[in-house]
Amino acid sequence: MANKTVGFPRARLAGTWPKIGIRPIIDGRRRGVREALEEQTMNMARSAAALLTENLRYNDGTPVQCVIADSTIGGVAEASRCADKFSRENVSITLSVTPCWCYGTETFDADPNTIKAVWGFNGTERPGAVYLAAVLAAHSQKGLPAFGIYGHDVQEATDTAIPADVKEKLLRFARAAVAAASLRGTSYLAIGGCSMGIAGSVVDQAFLQEYLGMRAEVIDMCEISRRIEENIFDPVEFKMAKEWVKKNITEAPDKVNPPQWQRSEKQREADWDYCIKMTMITRDLMQGNLKLAEMGFEEEAEGHNAIASGFQGQRQWTDHWPNGDFMETMLTTSFDWNGIREPYVVATENDHLNGVSMLFGKLLTGRAQIFSDVRSYWSPESLKRVTGWTPTGRAKDGFIHLINSGATTMDATGQMKDGEGNSVMKHFWEITEKDVKAVLDNTTFSVANGGYFRGGGFSSTFKTTGEMPVTMCRLNIVKGLGPVLQIAEGWTCDVPDDVFDIINRRTDPTWPTTWFVPRTDGNDGPFKDVYSVMANWGANHGAISYGHIGADLITLASMLRIPVSMHNVPYSEIFRPSTWNAFGSNPEGADFRACATYGPQFG
Repeated sequence: MANKTVGFPRARLAGTWPKIGIRPIIDGRRRGVREALEEQTMNMARSAAALLTENLRYNDGTPVQCVIADSTIGGVAEASRCADKFSRENVSITLSVTPCWCYGTETFDADPNTIKAVWGFNGTERPGAVYLAAVLAAHSQKGLPAFGIYGHDVQEATDTAIPADVKEKLLRFARAAVAAASLRGTSYLAIGGCSMGIAGSVVDQAFLQEYLGMRAEVIDMCEISRRIEENIFDPVEFKMAKEWVKKNITEAPDKVNPPQWQRSEKQREADWDYCIKMTMITRDLMQGNLKLAEMGFEEEAEGHNAIASGFQGQRQWTDHWPNGDFMETMLTTSFDWNGIREPYVVATENDHLNGVSMLFGKLLTGRAQIFSDVRSYWSPESLKRVTGWTPTGRAKDGFIHLINSGATTMDATGQMKDGEGNSVMKHFWEITEKDVKAVLDNTTFSVANGGYFRGGGFSSTFKTTGEMPVTMCRLNIVKGLGPVLQIAEGWTCDVPDDVFDIINRRTDPTWPTTWFVPRTDGNDGPFKDVYSVMANWGANHGAISYGHIGADLITLASMLRIPVSMHNVPYSEIFRPSTWNAFGSNPEGADFRACATYGPQFG
């Protein structure tokens, strides 16, 4: 499937991925003390680096890179030499490790711009726990929050294994820190402006800059039209893409539009050409395309260094031109006519708050993300009344209907399978040609509903099958408070085909559907039942990621100083900087107070 003529940059984004710096901290006293600890301390650093490199990947599929200090750090001179090396190596995350007592403020990471954690070895021979407590207190006192990592059980001094609970925290910290650091210096590309009065479409440039370290790039939607009219796209790729679409994409019969809105075969063929070009151009706008420079379009070849984008579409565009649904679906899917590749993040209706929510999920998991309307709650009683079906299994207490015409990745069909036959959304580097075929065989593209999209276009049509663990999140901005994050872990669920057909006809049957069941606890609050989750959701959109990643989202949010207003993550899995413990005994209230105290890192 690969096209060797496409001139994409070698990397999508300018710069390099953030690296993790490992700082081996040691007792600086000589005459036998430091000397006896050198090997053990460096072994901790090497073990930590190996754990992270072997288990974590950047979003392009390459292993996360670690940089170890040239020597153990027993005092301020060695700490400064380490900081100098890290600055040259693009280290923006540091993990300090030690088995012993050390000189706290002489050896700790004093850089206010790095994301920090400290792992203190739980042993009895040397007071590593004492150092850990002392250095975390120093971080708090100096306003440099750090994550503390300490094993539950005492280890022997000669034990080089990393305990399971320590591994979990090291990986959670590093996964979230890499996600946070990967945002810095990138862009959110807003193509157009506010869609139909959706406040999330009003791009908050201050939020992007101050909390995420990102730029806001803004262009008019007419840039897409201009590039189509002036042929500012790769004609070789377009020809290949058109052939691929004709061979692999199934166009569904138009059973939705009345005769006066139905489009002729000639119109639909022109719409397909337009939609394919929109897909190529939006991708080029995000990352650039060296092929354009060869064609004489040097400025357009650069792109906007966009790690995510959004397309306004409705209504000014879609009242006249084909909608962006095909473009959004193809870009957010883990393959296209160029082959299997890393998915993009593109927000329907330019809802940048949902786009950033999708971005959080993608950076944490490396997987494609679902953009959906949080459309309606179906109670068991309503299902029985409307369809005659009494729900069972996951759906027994009802479900939330997730549906949207745009950026619902085809990865969400549930047609990719693991070794045991379970539905999954795979990392792109794990996807096979068999997976691609299964996804395409279970997806059609329906002619756009003319009531919504007067200019035509095509919307992906499928239903998510298989019961997959998923996490829905949403970033909201509240005046006077700032950004807050909502998180709901749960599962997709299956319903009988005849029930699906009845419900589908009550909304727009041309759009993809996912049934979502959040995990509830029966207690008063937003997770009392499925209805309560729907009633407490803060916006009309949600970003859905494969897997239960709520704990990782909470850790990431704390790094970005974004409080979490709603979640159903067990308290035992919550991992925030140690300083958060000083802001009160209630974890939610402490989170809000700590985030308000420290404020945005780039503000």
